[in-house]
Amino acid sequence: MFVNQVNRRDFTRLAALAPLLGNLSSSGDDLQFVAETPTGDAVEVVLPRNRVPLSFIIDDSTCLVNMGHFCTPQFAAAWPDREEYKKSWREWPREIPDRFVRDFGEWCSEKGVRGKYSIVPNPACVGWLDRELPGWSRKELQASLQLVREVMLPNWDIHPEMITHTRVIDLKTGRPLQAINSSTMENSYPQGKKSVDELASYLAYALKILKHCELPCEGVTTPGGFGNQVKPELSLAVDEAVRDVFGVSLPHYFKYVHTGDQSTEPIIENLRNAGSEDVRMTVNVPAGTGDWFGGWQGDQLSDPDRYATADASSGRMVDLIERRQPAIMLCHWPGMYSNGSEEGFQSFKRIVESLAMRFSKETLWMKVSEIARYWAAKSQCSIHSSGDRVSLICPIDSRWFTLRIRGKKGPVDCFSFHRDGSKVKRPLREVSHASHLDSGCWVQEEEDLLVCFDLDSPRIDLHVKQVT
Repeated sequence: MFVNQVNRRDFTRLAALAPLLGNLSSSGDDLQFVAETPTGDAVEVVLPRNRVPLSFIIDDSTCLVNMGHFCTPQFAAAWPDREEYKKSWREWPREIPDRFVRDFGEWCSEKGVRGKYSIVPNPACVGWLDRELPGWSRKELQASLQLVREVMLPNWDIHPEMITHTRVIDLKTGRPLQAINSSTMENSYPQGKKSVDELASYLAYALKILKHCELPCEGVTTPGGFGNQVKPELSLAVDEAVRDVFGVSLPHYFKYVHTGDQSTEPIIENLRNAGSEDVRMTVNVPAGTGDWFGGWQGDQLSDPDRYATADASSGRMVDLIERRQPAIMLCHWPGMYSNGSEEGFQSFKRIVESLAMRFSKETLWMKVSEIARYWAAKSQCSIHSSGDRVSLICPIDSRWFTLRIRGKKGPVDCFSFHRDGSKVKRPLREVSHASHLDSGCWVQEEEDLLVCFDLDSPRIDLHVKQVT
């Protein structure tokens, strides 16, 4: 008989899954509550596939509109003394063409690059993506949206970067606020206290436009300093708005850049109902680099060595990989297009190829939502071991969930337990090296086992056969 030992801290978690556990108990798996869990350091959740997550966050992207061209004069009206807003924006192209989006998306797909791609719903007040975009025909707008669905959606999360990225919209009228100053620009909004519901309404307005465009969202990106004065409320508002509009169980957001020795691991915020099937949280996923490409106006030259040198011997991305922390690059879409020269895109290609040359077996490209989900599952997963068995109970699904089981030798059997009481054996195959680890695989690494599987049922048991 297998005895699953559970500490008092996990009692609530297991009680929430009582129907499932009751079925398991009737099939011969008894539960016994004890004071402490024996797992200790014997079982550890490691990185997905035991690789460092890579991702690419793209800000200021949208359909057709070059945000550098259209945002600059609006920012200049609100902040007339700032030199960066006095540039010759009229000389920059008004459009970032779909041809470039296709070239970028297809190249990234070929190389396995994944990340987050913003779609500003009413870019710089030019027009509404779910209605009309003055300056482009409706046919051109619909073709651009379809391109995003076909080329970008498979490998990229789509986020609204609030409604316009420039002027604050009056939700009652759908028009920009009449005054033009720092307090009526999204980059510094709000400058006073706002309730969670007020912020959630603003986020939901943006999300609904993208829903009308058939672009699913699991999170949002904040434009500039949006929400700086209401950070606790903003995090809760993200949870409320994304859940309400898209029915997403695990909302996330991008706002922060972590530098130096700061950890780049996602941060679990506003955890509620921990341990239950109805667990709620917001995941804050920070970037790990600055934008060292062509800048948000697309008029600068890139400095790719700051991300990774040609031989990938140094650079911020290299540092994060060697620290085995999520390595998430940041850029602004005009800086990829570089006002038509595509210099930023060429620099990005070189960085991706340099990292692949040295770290292809140690890294894994992931969407931002996938990284958020992995860390959320890790935070809520109860792991219990006894003898030759390891049992996991977790209310959150995640791909590539990977355990290191110390001092054990395979092979390993894997079983999923479902809420209807069924128990299903899942095949696991042995691979010859940790670099080959993928879902449904295990590898012997000296005295330890590495096991990788999709965490897609409330309970998973691993049986270690202990061949000597």
